[in-house]
Amino acid sequence: MKIRIEQSGCVGNARCAAVSEELFPLDDDGYIATQGFDVQPGTEQMARRGARACPERIIVVEEDDGTISWPPNAKH
Repeated sequence: MKIRIEQSGCVGNARCAAVSEELFPLDDDGYIATQGFDVQPGTEQMARRGARACPERIIVVEEDDGTISWPPNAKH
């Protein structure tokens, strides 16, 4: 599973970091500081929760089979 982040759409709500600061680090201005990452075993649920917490839906969850499970109707 992978997380992709469209950083330019981040407005600094920090809801993803409230779920997991380790997975979704913020920069000094409070915006997401990563463009994405490979989800490590055991952190899948936290990664999905962090993605769903983003009101802008800029965090994309790509499953191992290549399908997008979040946000709904997302394009590859």
